[in-house]
Amino acid sequence: MRDIWVFIEQDSGVVEESSLEVLTKAREIADARGYLVTGVLLGRGVRGIAGGLGRYGAHRVIVVEHPILESYLGEPYASVMGDLIGERNPDYFLASATRNGRDLAGRLAVRFRTGLQAHVVNLDIAEDGSLVGHVPGFGGNIVAVVRNVRGRPQMATVALGVFRPREAWGEAEVEVVEAKLDPSKLRARRVEVVRRGYVDLSKSRRVVVGGMGTGGDLTLVRELAKIIQADVGVSRPLSDIGVAPKDIYIGSTGVSLNADLAVIVGVSGAPHFVSGIRNVRTVISINKDPEAPIAEYSDYFAVGDLFEIIPKLIEKLRRGV
Repeated sequence: MRDIWVFIEQDSGVVEESSLEVLTKAREIADARGYLVTGVLLGRGVRGIAGGLGRYGAHRVIVVEHPILESYLGEPYASVMGDLIGERNPDYFLASATRNGRDLAGRLAVRFRTGLQAHVVNLDIAEDGSLVGHVPGFGGNIVAVVRNVRGRPQMATVALGVFRPREAWGEAEVEVVEAKLDPSKLRARRVEVVRRGYVDLSKSRRVVVGGMGTGGDLTLVRELAKIIQADVGVSRPLSDIGVAPKDIYIGSTGVSLNADLAVIVGVSGAPHFVSGIRNVRTVISINKDPEAPIAEYSDYFAVGDLFEIIPKLIEKLRRGV
């Protein structure tokens, strides 16, 4: 039976929801193909949360515990995971496209000289057993269908927020494996963990998104977001010029929204952006260009200067009109 491995990312015992997204998708594929899904959980004191991963799709979970593995560190994580892969020889290895997931997958792909599909927005396994992913390219203006043709395990990292986790199955079988780590041989160690505390926009119910039409001034965007109790996102160009962190840009290579409402201001609506709002229930956009592509993807489209429209909107919202 073919085996799909999913890296279960955690930090201090808290599982990343993006890993549950990948786990659920892996199980859906496995059920269609008759495969097995194995979650691989590295950490410290995480044995107790392993069985519950079965509800999100894991048939079984391999747990490796060690104090060094409490939070992600590239060298020991890649060493432990690489040894497991070398011993068990799984057919597929999937991880969410977080910073840690991308780092781990890259290290493993080099070690095993195998193909790695990066940041896929859709995923399947073909009849011949090859992993098939949809990968945005050229700034998201195309989506290429990519097939792994060489190496084992076949690997991919999955964009955040493109799949939804489901609790549809039962408890997983848990196997605990001893960590083979010698701390004295590590070339890097954790000195300090700094948490920036950015909101995971893939989980937000309301989001106000600012684009280049704001001129880089997000004051009105933040004010509107505060009034309607929404989180703030940006288009990639604002992130690229340093106005906002990369954690909050929307699009094919950034965050995919699953919100009930997105208010989008000053964003033209290029393909790489709109791929990140396809799962939003209601889209309201403001743009001074009546021909802006974002209009096609909006439920409500206001034509005008955002610096005139938003202050009036804020005033009406404050008055409860």
